[in-house]
Amino acid sequence: MAGEPTERPELGDEGEEGDETDAKPDRRGRFLLFGSKKNKDGQTREQDYSSESHYRIVSPTFQYKMSHQRVGKCIIINNKNFDEKTGMNVRNGTDRDAGELFKCFKSLGFDVCIYNDQTCEKMERLLREASEEDHSDSSCFACILLSHGEEGMIYGTDGAMPIKTMTSLFRGDMCKSLVGKPKLFFIQACRGSEFDDGIQTDSGPPNDTLETDANPRHKIPVEADFLFAYSTVPGYYSWRNPGRGSWFVQALCNVLNEFGKQLEIMQILTRVNYMVATSFESWSEDPRFSEKKQIPCVVSMLTKELYFN
Repeated sequence: MAGEPTERPELGDEGEEGDETDAKPDRRGRFLLFGSKKNKDGQTREQDYSSESHYRIVSPTFQYKMSHQRVGKCIIINNKNFDEKTGMNVRNGTDRDAGELFKCFKSLGFDVCIYNDQTCEKMERLLREASEEDHSDSSCFACILLSHGEEGMIYGTDGAMPIKTMTSLFRGDMCKSLVGKPKLFFIQACRGSEFDDGIQTDSGPPNDTLETDANPRHKIPVEADFLFAYSTVPGYYSWRNPGRGSWFVQALCNVLNEFGKQLEIMQILTRVNYMVATSFESWSEDPRFSEKKQIPCVVSMLTKELYFN
């Protein structure tokens, strides 16, 4: 039933259709051909195991403590169908995203729950209840929003609401049991109506392949320890393929599956940026929507390094 949490979504049977954007229909075209995906770079790069590098990796002073009883809760809000009054189209491909994200974060140790087709009121209530839970035995918290969007806004099934309305519920002065712990938000949604045409570069890829918790004796900024990973930069469209899912989620799951327990979170997201930037491109018979690019955007207020291992 829509609105009820599920252990795992049923993958849709959407066909391999053209790429779409998570924006209002009057600002999006129909993209007739597939977004191209280049081959993965299979080259292996040597690690730097110098003493300095090793010290950075093992120093607990600069790492979040991830040895609590639980890794933490991960809430996935998957909005696919929207009220007619919103003017928003069905987000085909989002069930694929939700399913892949469920598997990814489950493998990292999170307690994952998916909520489908949530109104604005339900989204806010859901996250408010989560912020009021006791997270003392958790190492961190994650929330993933899959929906239509505009700059600073995310769509419930009945309209738009400020993203900050939900994220601010987890500030240090609002959610005490997560003080000093990482709070991660991944947002797959448009942030505007601009297209990224891309630019040729002479420095491209070599080939076509793609300790403790917060010390209570010290004050901590209430906005500290947040990380926001947006699928695109402010002002731009975010692309999604009805058959394969969104570019950002495809890349995020790919990197997490391969390096999620090895690399630090910013290293992970930098690789996600690289993959989206170099491996995806829209294509359409209409040249206005052809050969468009996308680059994710990471906003970090983390105060330590974060490893999931």
